[in-house]
Amino acid sequence: MRLDVVPMEWVNSVWTKVEPFFVEAAKHGDDYSVEQLKVFATQGSWMLLVMVNEDTEIAGGMLINFFNRPNARVAFVMAIGGKLISTQELFEQLKRIVTAQGATEIEGAARESVARLWRQNFGFKEKYRIVGVKL
Repeated sequence: MRLDVVPMEWVNSVWTKVEPFFVEAAKHGDDYSVEQLKVFATQGSWMLLVMVNEDTEIAGGMLINFFNRPNARVAFVMAIGGKLISTQELFEQLKRIVTAQGATEIEGAARESVARLWRQNFGFKEKYRIVGVKL
């Protein structure tokens, strides 16, 4: 399996194949609709990555938002779905991709089950707990 970057000019062509993965991911939060995720990807604001299996079929998708802090460039996982980043090999590929974009850290907001997986398998440490309330 491999992780590929989808160039912005190809996002529209690939979107129908990755959209089902993001539909499932969007069920776990209400910050973004699937349509809004597509807008960020098609405008190039967020990087679209796809996991491709041995049969060259897309088996998962991920959206990454890069931003800078005074002491770090962060690759923040905005949405993830499908069979993705579940092995050390794929995580190493993710690290190579984001470091090529200047990232010095990878972060993401995650449900407890995903946070536990990332801590155990990839050495993530809890930095924040993100909570919110609607007013």
